[in-house]
Amino acid sequence: MHKKIVFSVVARILFVVSVVMLIPLGWALKDGPASLEVRAFLITILSGSLISMLPRIVLRTKKEDFDKLNAKDGLAIVGLSWFVLSLFGALPLFLTQSVPTYTDAFFETVSGFTTTGATVLGDIESYSRGILFWRSLTHWLGGMGIIVLYLALLPALGQNAFQLYKAEAPGITAERIQPRIKETAKILWAVYFLLSALETGLLMLGGMSFFDALCHTFGTMATGGFSTKNASIGAYSPYIQWVVIVFMFLAGTNFMLHYQALRGNLRAYFQSEEFRSYFFLMAGLVFIFTFILKTHGLEAGVLRAAAFQVVSIFTTTGYVTADFNLWPPILGFLLVTVMFIGGCGGSTGGGMKVTRAFIAVKVALRSVVQAVFPNAVLPVRYDSRPLDNRIIMQVLSYFVIYMFLFCIGTIVLIFMEGCDIVTGLSAAIATLSNIGPGLGLIGATKNYAWISVPGKLLLSFLMLAGRLELYSILVLFSPLTWRK
Repeated sequence: MHKKIVFSVVARILFVVSVVMLIPLGWALKDGPASLEVRAFLITILSGSLISMLPRIVLRTKKEDFDKLNAKDGLAIVGLSWFVLSLFGALPLFLTQSVPTYTDAFFETVSGFTTTGATVLGDIESYSRGILFWRSLTHWLGGMGIIVLYLALLPALGQNAFQLYKAEAPGITAERIQPRIKETAKILWAVYFLLSALETGLLMLGGMSFFDALCHTFGTMATGGFSTKNASIGAYSPYIQWVVIVFMFLAGTNFMLHYQALRGNLRAYFQSEEFRSYFFLMAGLVFIFTFILKTHGLEAGVLRAAAFQVVSIFTTTGYVTADFNLWPPILGFLLVTVMFIGGCGGSTGGGMKVTRAFIAVKVALRSVVQAVFPNAVLPVRYDSRPLDNRIIMQVLSYFVIYMFLFCIGTIVLIFMEGCDIVTGLSAAIATLSNIGPGLGLIGATKNYAWISVPGKLLLSFLMLAGRLELYSILVLFSPLTWRK
């Protein structure tokens, strides 16, 4: 690993986020120039800016040094950046005493950046606007990607900048819109900003204040789930809920498809096998949920309740409008199942991604047919093209590691916290898939405050691993990564 390059880039990324923190500082200043929140943000911004300058002064990297950037460096930069930013971003929560311990602040910030939405806060409406805005802004930054933002804003890192983009991009491949990664990053953030602005306007038309509309847009477009209300989106009108449903669905879709649609190619959506699978599976689940809820007579506005919760959990957003712990057990089982799948590759959604899930199913079906016809040549096709065996192996390897982390996380949580199996299982998958709410003691109306310090650190690790597609975090624990 080229440590000089890695630490220099991490420092630059820390500086970008320090500057962005001026926005929540503005809300804090508006509410009270002499408040504790203002001092907390100022201390964090100044300390982050000073710390970010030290490696640049000491290491003195030159532009040509970045041409040495390789895949291992890219993974290490992404993993370290997200860890360092979570440590740094937790300071305002801790310094304002919004949480009792720094571990809680770190957990909340990791949950924000990774767009998980798991929270340790109780009465959300009692917190200041500066803290609530920063909490929601971490979602928006982490949704499209902090590294992608860095690549879009700051000078190019040279021809190997793709290593950073690839290490953070969700999905089995890192697609380019333009040959230059800087231009691709700008376009993705432009689409993200445009959809965010549109949702903010529609929410304000439904009666939301500008502040609440921004915060809920951040949570929706990043598929995060932090709200400024104790009742989450359930505190708002049916119109607001339908707007959020639509934009959660869009956020769980590959942003490359949105870009093509904005350029006039609307057919791009249904030309994508991943999108077709995502759309029809979600539609089928909404129908099943609506039918079962109607049969049991549990909900008024059944279609809206079913659509909201299916889309929210499927896209790993985590907003709630109803306590689904009270729904029939079969629906809880289905919600846990879709937690594993998540959104599309290239979206802000978490989970394994629709592409990986369906490729894994296709490989499994091929193995059954191959057992009957051992001499048959049966390529696995996706988007009408045969997949390279290297990609198939990557998908299967990812699936094995993902399930291993899920199983170990569940076992350790049950042993460490003494919780029931439903709570342990759903806490592990809700954090690893970056969803937030689960079942049992972390259900729709509950939070993670009761979990011990070791348990919160474990769940923080799962959140980071899930958001960064496993490898960018796991490589940090390998001695090989730190060798030259």
